[in-house]
Amino acid sequence: MTTLLAAVVGVTVLAGSAAAQQKTPLLVYTALETDAMRLYKTGFEKANPDIEIKWVRDSTGIITAKLLAEKANPQADVVAGVAASSLALLDQEGMLQGYEPKGFDQLSPGYSDTQRPPKWVGMDVWAATVCFNTVEAKKRNLPKPESWKDLAKPVYKGMITMPHPASSGTGYLDVSSWIQMWGEQEAWKYMDALHENIAQYVHSGSKPCKQAGSGEFPIGISFEFRAHQVKKSGAPVDLIFPKEGLGWDIEGTSIMKTTKKPEAAKRLADWMASKEANVVSSNWWAVVAMPGVASKLEGIPENYEKLLAKNDLNWAAKNRERILAEWSKRYEGKAEGKP
Repeated sequence: MTTLLAAVVGVTVLAGSAAAQQKTPLLVYTALETDAMRLYKTGFEKANPDIEIKWVRDSTGIITAKLLAEKANPQADVVAGVAASSLALLDQEGMLQGYEPKGFDQLSPGYSDTQRPPKWVGMDVWAATVCFNTVEAKKRNLPKPESWKDLAKPVYKGMITMPHPASSGTGYLDVSSWIQMWGEQEAWKYMDALHENIAQYVHSGSKPCKQAGSGEFPIGISFEFRAHQVKKSGAPVDLIFPKEGLGWDIEGTSIMKTTKKPEAAKRLADWMASKEANVVSSNWWAVVAMPGVASKLEGIPENYEKLLAKNDLNWAAKNRERILAEWSKRYEGKAEGKP
């Protein structure tokens, strides 16, 4: 009887092990906020129990550089939750395959690649937001800024942090939007003046708002996902949406041309375009790819989408290397040390 029981247990363990081994591991490079990664993974794997997401996560600039460095020997199967301007750059390098996910016609056409089939499909829009600590501002007698140009005033010297554009997609959308709004000459002149007020360029789009929320620095140039979260946590921050317009980008999903698991990759792309995934996105994002799904978020204005500045994502991709080289030459001295 004992022998029989042991045999049954052994068969059960082997069966369980075989079932686990049958799961297809899908290597997904991402710049998603860690808050969101768990919910996407849980939702997808519940709907697709035979596939397991293996995340490789870093900030947008670092993930983009990693993908480009691996061009001759790509490792990722899918890229998800990475800036569309970066995905456009990967497409220009011939690294992405076109795929139109199920339900694609239900998504806002302006938030995905215009090629058919699309090389990337939008998930959500994220845009620049300034976090302003009202308690620290009162202590230091700082006026509340209303515009990007206000942030260049001498009263804010040493009071501002912003994301490093080579590391952070948020940092790059700030810089590329200023150039698109004002032209090269005026934009670099503005950034020269802003640089005088910058205490530190940090390697995260979230960190400046967290710093403002904790009072480490009164002002942080960040984005609305993190700004909303910091405000919701009870930090004494006002969210400022500069009146000239907000730089923005789109988090999107792409399938790598070299994936050896195309069917599993397509199933992930299908799920990321689904209503379920858009509902997950709407926990944090005021604008998601599927119309009618986004909900009102505290601190985000009703006309938020209308505040988005004109943005040519393909131009941002083509000019990325040149812009970052010029930016680094001028401002790298205030970058925080890399972890």
